[in-house]
Amino acid sequence: MTDNERQRSAWSQLLSTHALTLRVIEGKLKAAGQPPLAWYDLLLELERAGGEMRIGDLAERLVVERYNMTRLLDRMSDDGLVERRPDPTDRRGALAVITPAGMARRADMWPHYRTAIDEAFSDALTGVEAAALAATLRKVKAHLKRD
Repeated sequence: MTDNERQRSAWSQLLSTHALTLRVIEGKLKAAGQPPLAWYDLLLELERAGGEMRIGDLAERLVVERYNMTRLLDRMSDDGLVERRPDPTDRRGALAVITPAGMARRADMWPHYRTAIDEAFSDALTGVEAAALAATLRKVKAHLKRD
């Protein structure tokens, strides 16, 4: 097998492993009566940003198309987890703001998510393998950010 074939095989393995891992984790969250993983990721990013973030920036951070972000925010807003507010620095923009209920929901989801990550992913790797994989993925990410 050539280097190019090995590299394309690694790409294929990355995609299929990512998809399967997410499917398993989503299933574990659903079985535990928790909302979808995207809800957790969105709430976590808002917390990390100090509780609010421009919607476009949030979509970019989560690698989600803006129209999908709007639908996700609508569903989460209906559940009282986030609010939309006008951006005081840009009349055309809007902020996504986490509510106290959103903070509580994210905290409630974390133990279920942590267990699902461990069972679906972490338990398959040794510490050395996890470190090597993380280093390899950081290298790919740095390569992508150069362009």
